Amino acid sequence: MPDSLVLLHGFSGTHRAWDGVIGALDHERYSPPLALDLPGHGQAADAPRPITFAGCVEHVLALSPARFTLCGYSLGGRVALHVALAAPDRVQRLVLVSASPGIEDPAVRAARRESDRALAGELETADYEGFIERWRSQPLFAGEPPDAGGLARADQRRNRPDALAAVLRGLGAGEMPPLLGRLGELQMPVTLLVGERDEKYIALARRMARELVDVELIVLPGGHGLVFENPYGVADVLATPSPSPRGGIRPQATP
Repeated sequence: MPDSLVLLHGFSGTHRAWDGVIGALDHERYSPPLALDLPGHGQAADAPRPITFAGCVEHVLALSPARFTLCGYSLGGRVALHVALAAPDRVQRLVLVSASPGIEDPAVRAARRESDRALAGELETADYEGFIERWRSQPLFAGEPPDAGGLARADQRRNRPDALAAVLRGLGAGEMPPLLGRLGELQMPVTLLVGERDEKYIALARRMARELVDVELIVLPGGHGLVFENPYGVADVLATPSPSPRGGIRPQATP
């Protein structure tokens, strides 16, 4: 019987961020994937305020099957960590794409909280197209192919800026308590997936791998926006059963 797969997008994305990955998936391995809109995004833009990680966990679990593989990208990866820690009996495999376990340093976390709140204010007052361009021009997305950037921008336009402002105030990286110290609680197989140009997140993945029990770290061609840049590579990882723990980094070429 095909496995169930739940997909969580990143900040300012929607369930449509997974279109390329879903199109590349082996549908004999998975039943039709469930790509969700996280609270404050897409069709869930009017989710109750304030938007919180606890509310996101309830949202995901309420819409998901009894047992499932959970894959989250960026913000979706941070939400996926909360879901897996809250309901480990329901998550049979966890795949984190370009994800962080939270900011450990309290001073850095506080500075990021202030930065996110300022960005939320900008979303409520400034031109949204200008915001999209500034977001995509971050060093985080340096080297992103134009076609991938175009797909990401199109997905951002499916959102409302006022709703994204609420997301930043509740789910911004500065609002999230760090979870690195809790990763040892996760007993299910975990795959950490990062792009070869995404050096910051490769370092974060290495730190996470040291804390996890059953983990594989895979580096794919691409940058932070792997779901747009390398959907076939992401799909291939999802279609491959997680092996027994072996540590280290396994490079993987685009199929």
